[in-house]
Amino acid sequence: MSRSGSGKVLFAFLYAFLASALPAVAADRSEKQSAPSLACAGATRLSIALQVCAGASGTPGGFSIEWTTAAAFRAGPDAVLGTGDDNSWPDGDGAAICTASFRGQAQFSRREIPPNQCVTVEIGQLLDDSGATTSCSGSLECSSGYVFRSTARATTAHAGAPLSPEIRCGTLLCQEAVSGCTVTAAYWRDHGPVPTRANGFEWGVPSLTLGSVGYTDLDLQAILETPADGNGLIALAHQLIAAKLNLANGTDPAEIANTVAAADKLIGPLVVPPGGSGYLPLEDTWGFTQLLTGYNEGAVGPGHCD
Repeated sequence: MSRSGSGKVLFAFLYAFLASALPAVAADRSEKQSAPSLACAGATRLSIALQVCAGASGTPGGFSIEWTTAAAFRAGPDAVLGTGDDNSWPDGDGAAICTASFRGQAQFSRREIPPNQCVTVEIGQLLDDSGATTSCSGSLECSSGYVFRSTARATTAHAGAPLSPEIRCGTLLCQEAVSGCTVTAAYWRDHGPVPTRANGFEWGVPSLTLGSVGYTDLDLQAILETPADGNGLIALAHQLIAAKLNLANGTDPAEIANTVAAADKLIGPLVVPPGGSGYLPLEDTWGFTQLLTGYNEGAVGPGHCD
């Protein structure tokens, strides 16, 4: 047989093999995952903890959560109460629906959930969730109800899951603001030297020191806008900046002074991204980050400015 003839035979064999294999691959990719389920797992005045439980298929590609306010859900897509579309999801093309996608590692738990297992996520604290990308990284509103639903993300081997049934959860009641109350890292980010949504610059200080390194207000704004993405130094810096801005604006330091000093000592000469390449493992910073978050959100100390 000539070289040309043998090449044709080989090509025909490969074509027949691939043709027989492709339907199986296509069928595998069309296999749908089971929808994850959601449950309310706790709340603060500014955040809601959701327990996300995978079904029999797990969530090999991670999962997504959508949420909207209870008021927007009641009004429906036309945003008018008393019409036929009440008690349904708002228009998905607008800003009324927030979304967050979860995958990878975050706070010692993986977002690719094994079958019939659960993880907990904190809606309203996604700025420091290294496994999340979101359209709404700010805090929730106190004394407010929210509606949530979830789905498993598609992979190259599996189609996405159907949406879960919605659940309703609420934040804790607002409290009357007291003198010297605190605000969150998201608030300071949105009221910094490059304010958003027509807010003003409210910091009252031109610079801060994190560890042993000084940063201008623009440096600090850039840090607050940088997702943690698995870097415990960035997550810690977000909350340390907020705590120091709260203290600079007159909050009582009694409950947090030692934590601030310890966090500064841990950071030392490391330069926080995006201006530097400093890094700390999440497990080294998690405890300090949680204590500072509690102070900034009002769980300890003078209370949050609701």
